Amino acid sequence: MNSRVKNLLFWVVVGLFMILLFNLFTVPSHQPEEEIIFSDFMTHLERGEISKVIIKDNHISAILKDGTRVKTYAVEYPDLVKVLRERNVQIEAKPPDENPWYITFLVTWGPFILFLGLWFFLMRQMQIGGNRALSFGKSRARLLTEDKKKVTFSDVAGVEEAKEEVVEIIEFLKDPQKFQKLGGRIPKGVLIVGPPGTGKTLLAKAIAGEAGVPFFSISGSDFVEMFVGVGASRVRDLFEQGKKHA
Repeated sequence: MNSRVKNLLFWVVVGLFMILLFNLFTVPSHQPEEEIIFSDFMTHLERGEISKVIIKDNHISAILKDGTRVKTYAVEYPDLVKVLRERNVQIEAKPPDENPWYITFLVTWGPFILFLGLWFFLMRQMQIGGNRALSFGKSRARLLTEDKKKVTFSDVAGVEEAKEEVVEIIEFLKDPQKFQKLGGRIPKGVLIVGPPGTGKTLLAKAIAGEAGVPFFSISGSDFVEMFVGVGASRVRDLFEQGKKHA
C-alpha cells in the first residue's frame, strides 16, 4: 500500500477516535431515566411527587422528589404547563436536538472536500508518473554525456581486435570535416554482434567516451509494445534526440 494512502488512513482513524472521545466526555453523566407511559406521569404529578420537568419537543423528562428520573412522550396537552405551575413544579424547556457540528460540517463540505482531494490525488499521480499518458510514444533512451563518468578504451578489456577496428570511427566522430574534405563518407553506423555479457554496450560507451560525443543507451525490448506504431514512434524520437545532441 502506498505510504500516502497509509498516512491518510491513519489520520482518518485518529479523527474518528477524537470524535468518539469528544462524544464520550460531552455526554452528561447522570442517573439513567426510566421510561413510563403518560398516564403514570400524570399520576406522579397529581400526587405531588415531581420536583422538576425538562420539556424538549414532545418528550418530557421528570425528576421525582426521591431523585428518581423518568421520561415519557407527551401527547397534545395544552394545559400541561398550567398544571405544572399549579403543582409548583420547576419547568425547564430545551430546543429539539440538532445534528452535531461535525455531522453538519461533513454534510455541507464533505462532497466538496472529497472532490478536491480526488483532484489533488489525480494531479499528483500524473506528476509522479511523469505524465506517461502524454509521453507514451517517447523514447526511453538513457543519455550518457561527458558530465557523467566517462568510459574509455582503458575500461574495456579482452576485445583488442574490436577496439582496433573502431579506432577509425573515433577519428570520424572527432573531426568529420577532415574526412569530408577528402571526399570520405562518415559511416552511418556500426553493428556490434556477440553473445550477452561480452562487452558490446561497454565498447560502444568507450567509443563515445574517446570521441567526446553523447551516447544514448536503450534496450531492444523498449521498442516492443502491444499497441501498433508505438515502437516506430520511439525509434523516430530516439533519432530526434540524437540530432539535438549532435
